[in-house]
Amino acid sequence: MVKIHEKGIRVMYPSDSAKVEFDKISNDFFNHFKTKVNNHSILIEYLRDQENLKVEIVTKKKIFETFVSLNPNLKDLDDLLSFDLS
Repeated sequence: MVKIHEKGIRVMYPSDSAKVEFDKISNDFFNHFKTKVNNHSILIEYLRDQENLKVEIVTKKKIFETFVSLNPNLKDLDDLLSFDLS
């Protein structure tokens, strides 16, 4: 969120799914915010910000390493059974 002028706020979102989730709570959030700052003439502008979208490729090996961090016994099981995580 960025203040663009005295009566404007720009809300930047990375994806359409993030906007949908934000839309679910935005009315309550902005109504409370406008009441808190005692300014009901605030204008909200939405802008999709694709530059800051982080895309991460999750491989089977990375998923397995995440599970190993939660349960170290999986590493012993991998050593014993030699899973193919390629």
